Amino acid sequence: MAAPKEKNILSKATAAKKLQRIALQITEQNYNEPELVLIGIKGSGIVVAGKIAAYIKSFYNGNIILATLSVDKKQPADIDISPAVDCSNKAVILIDDVANSGRTMLYSLKPLLQTYPKKIQTAALVERTYKSFPIALDYVGHSVSTTRDEHIYVEVTGDEVEGVWISEIKAV
Repeated sequence: MAAPKEKNILSKATAAKKLQRIALQITEQNYNEPELVLIGIKGSGIVVAGKIAAYIKSFYNGNIILATLSVDKKQPADIDISPAVDCSNKAVILIDDVANSGRTMLYSLKPLLQTYPKKIQTAALVERTYKSFPIALDYVGHSVSTTRDEHIYVEVTGDEVEGVWISEIKAV
């Protein structure tokens, strides 16, 4: 049998500070853009994107569009963005809770590239330091080195990020 071993890496307050810093960086890098399209990856990614959008609103004078991207990681050909957004000639920020291998971000780029955005940037609250796919994040809240046996969980309740945990399976 194995028992889970958990370690808290970001408290609710620290996660909020990290998200606010990401929002400031996005605003700074895109202050001349009349519109920002923030696309959160379904699950905790959309919660993270919603929090970032709320912080951006206090710094940014342009229009902010928030959408959800759904991707089946086992069948990545089926990708849906809701509501449908025209990203043509717009600044798009693709946001997830955790960047693990880079696979989800890579698959998520496909429908965005078909709309000819002005630029695409990527953001995640937590980034694992190794990638299997060539995805580099533009905005990162916290980078952490992990083993492949560890899993990072972003705990959300409603539209709030409660904290971030690393869970490892250890033999008993």
